[in-house]
Amino acid sequence: MELTIIGKTSDYLKHGTYIDFEDEDIMDKAEELKDASFGQLDLIERTFRFVRDEIKHSWDAQDPRVTVKASEVLREGVGICWSKALLLAALLRANRIPAGVCYQKLPFDLSENKKYCIHALTALYIPSRRLWCRLDSRGNKNGVDAQFDFTNEKLAFACRAEEGAVDYKIVYPEPPKILTDTLEKGGNMLEIYLNNTVEDL
Repeated sequence: MELTIIGKTSDYLKHGTYIDFEDEDIMDKAEELKDASFGQLDLIERTFRFVRDEIKHSWDAQDPRVTVKASEVLREGVGICWSKALLLAALLRANRIPAGVCYQKLPFDLSENKKYCIHALTALYIPSRRLWCRLDSRGNKNGVDAQFDFTNEKLAFACRAEEGAVDYKIVYPEPPKILTDTLEKGGNMLEIYLNNTVEDL
């Protein structure tokens, strides 16, 4: 898929409000991942697997804690896809790999209500391949099998236009305000997840 970035590639290396990679814990974790890696592609894959496998998805874990910033996700060890995508981007930026966030509109309920939700991905630039690609760190489970593959995307969910799904092509340097505002209100993450009102960007 051809992706569109906002601004310059260098904008995806900046410290941000939510992709706050200059946080000490994130810098330490990024250094740990780098020290264990053999080259840039191995580093990217290790970082992806850490967020996908070691950071719990709030709904899968039935964990009510709300995490928004990347640093919060790392410290608490849990987040929904919106937040986990930010952590992956932050860890990559900490190792000087340009990264941002992408989104999909997916069916949440295909009954008469036709409810949709926004699913988050991390987009990153691989200098050695001169390409932007997307990774899905949501977390795998039965029926969900996202993998590291920068040539043939293996995301968590199929994005079917016939079901009203939309695969957005924009890479954001910081998450859209409508998403962060939803989480910043706090409360119970499980209730926010079930009663989600953000169905489009």
